[in-house]
Amino acid sequence: MSGGWNTIESDAGVFTSLIENLGVKDVQFEELITLDPSDLLSLQPLYGVIFLFKYPTDRPYATPDGPLDGSFDHSASENIFFAAQTIQNACATQALLSVLMNKTDNVDIGTQMKDFREFTMVLPPEFRGEALSNSDLIREVHNSFARSSPFIDETQKTGEPEDAFHFIAYTPVNGKLYELDGLQPAPISHGDCSEDDFPSKVVDVLQRRIARYDATEIRFNLLAMCRDLRVRAQEFGDEELLAREERKRRDWQFENALRRHNFVGFAGEVLKGVVDAKLKEGGQEAYDKWVKESLERRKTAEKALRRGDGDVDMG
Repeated sequence: MSGGWNTIESDAGVFTSLIENLGVKDVQFEELITLDPSDLLSLQPLYGVIFLFKYPTDRPYATPDGPLDGSFDHSASENIFFAAQTIQNACATQALLSVLMNKTDNVDIGTQMKDFREFTMVLPPEFRGEALSNSDLIREVHNSFARSSPFIDETQKTGEPEDAFHFIAYTPVNGKLYELDGLQPAPISHGDCSEDDFPSKVVDVLQRRIARYDATEIRFNLLAMCRDLRVRAQEFGDEELLAREERKRRDWQFENALRRHNFVGFAGEVLKGVVDAKLKEGGQEAYDKWVKESLERRKTAEKALRRGDGDVDMG
């Protein structure tokens, strides 16, 4: 493989722009705040959902005997797109492709993704995962949405290990509700499910899964994959919805540009400008006094924080 995969955010704007850059047409993501089937129903036609959760290391979700909920469907991989996850940090893109690659009857996934699907469907899941991980196109598009990290922490980490998070997909395929998780040996079937039943049935599955965590655990995220809402607005002549969605797209474009940008150079220029202004204002003596006062305020703030004095002025 010619390069690594970076982590990306579970964000509707990121995921929408990512699939558009892969050539997918008229599809978007919407973030869901509550587990209410009516919220999903309002997004029909709905293709699937992407679920982000803390990966449990102390109590596995599945064993060779089967998962805690649903059942392994080993034969399903012959008819639906399911790829094993073979590399770290690729699970976000792998989850969204798990939905898209199973919706080719309803979604225009573009020429390159059609070719990729045609090439990989004849392979077993582990080789599909290898093909995905080694795709220059998919990796480069994925990495283009990673946050810029100008600083590398070379210090040795100590203390408790960081929590790991994982993306998986849920989608109705061939009359069944499938959970597609590349870390599992096969698709997990949650029983019969039509397109119309999907909103209520997937909410039931997600509620059972979340209930296995402590009540204090709230770090979950759910993104719904649906048809571009601008298409609906145009079909129904809903000018208000169209304006709202166009505004949302402009916001996403701006936010994604910020994610890609390295602001270290900008911050350096601002700092140099402040220093020059201080020197012109009162010379070296005024500059030295300003630095000394700033350091004193910082020391005072650090002492207050250690005492637990609450909010302090960092100057």
